[in-house]
Amino acid sequence: MIRILLKSIANRRVFPKRSIATLTALPDTYQMLFKTCRDFAEQELKPNAAKYDREHLYPEEAIKKMGELGLMAIATPEELGGSGLDYLAYAIALEEISRGCASAGVIMSVNNSLYLGPLLYCGTDKQKAEFVTPFCMGDSVGCFALSEPGNGSDAGAASTTAKDAGDKWVINGTKCWITNGYESKATIIFATTDKSMKHKGISAFIVPKPIKGLELGKKEDKLGIRGSSTCSLIFEDCSIPKENILGQPGMGFKIAMMTLDAGRIGIASQALGIAQASLDVAVDYASKRIAFGKPIIKLQAIQNKIADIAVKLESARLLTWRAAWLKDNKQPFTKEAAMAKLAASEVATFASHQCIQVLGGMGYVTDMPAERHYRDARITEIYEGTSEIQRLVIGLQVVKEYGL
Repeated sequence: MIRILLKSIANRRVFPKRSIATLTALPDTYQMLFKTCRDFAEQELKPNAAKYDREHLYPEEAIKKMGELGLMAIATPEELGGSGLDYLAYAIALEEISRGCASAGVIMSVNNSLYLGPLLYCGTDKQKAEFVTPFCMGDSVGCFALSEPGNGSDAGAASTTAKDAGDKWVINGTKCWITNGYESKATIIFATTDKSMKHKGISAFIVPKPIKGLELGKKEDKLGIRGSSTCSLIFEDCSIPKENILGQPGMGFKIAMMTLDAGRIGIASQALGIAQASLDVAVDYASKRIAFGKPIIKLQAIQNKIADIAVKLESARLLTWRAAWLKDNKQPFTKEAAMAKLAASEVATFASHQCIQVLGGMGYVTDMPAERHYRDARITEIYEGTSEIQRLVIGLQVVKEYGL
């Protein structure tokens, strides 16, 4: 936390205008964090985001600086090397980072939510010392390996296996769509240890990288989020120590579902950042583009587009903050996290689409960031549960609330 406060005071500059009336009602810590992250995004991320995207370049130096700011382990206790803040702080920070660069946002999200999250939830003291503390400063990042070529949204159908071989576990199988796959120094992997138990026979493991028996597939050439690597993890008789099981045997599915609930707050925040960046670009361009003798921002048709984006954006932001607040206050948040992720991802797609419409032809060329925001937004409706899965989760929870 000290790192964040000190950095926020240094190199102060004027921030782009944005209504943050809701933010000003929060304690000073959140406001200071917001300003720090906005400053960093403006100075370090926004000027380089197009290069990261164009060259498929992992923003290594930026991630290290984010670690120095305490952003790579926001909700990790200070005694373990983190910032000791909460998920509301995480949501606020991640939105601003993603506003500057969506690739940096997802790298930050995976390390905080998907990798450190389950370790903090059920890791042993020894596991935390080895696999949490070294991953808090941005020098090392982790990844999360759940998806497989054949299971997609069916997380309970893990064909990857982990065999009990006495003093070790032997893992075989392939995990796909792994964000941070190339740069990560460890992964949380889910594998079947008892096929007869179906989803109750899935266990979670910590696998350091690199390690014998684990190969990386090719880097995927993606539509967006090109500054983060995505690849398959291919396990062939990969042996890990017996103590590297996370939690108890058979807890894997439960750990995965709890991790995804929290992770959806992160992806919602990333989507909000993309949506806000799209709105910023649309307003800036419309205030300068002259048509019919005046800036087009004075035209009702343009103002209607801006109004639609603003309403959807603020609504999704409040849903995201509510989900974070519920998690911080140890209340059920599965439904709210799914709602936040659904609403925020859909407004990211909507806002980036409307941004291109406002810019017209300029929105379609790479000279402007609008087309990058459009490409980056698309994945937010897919990873950590598609929009269809979010609706299933929400519907199931609402039905349960009615006692049916």
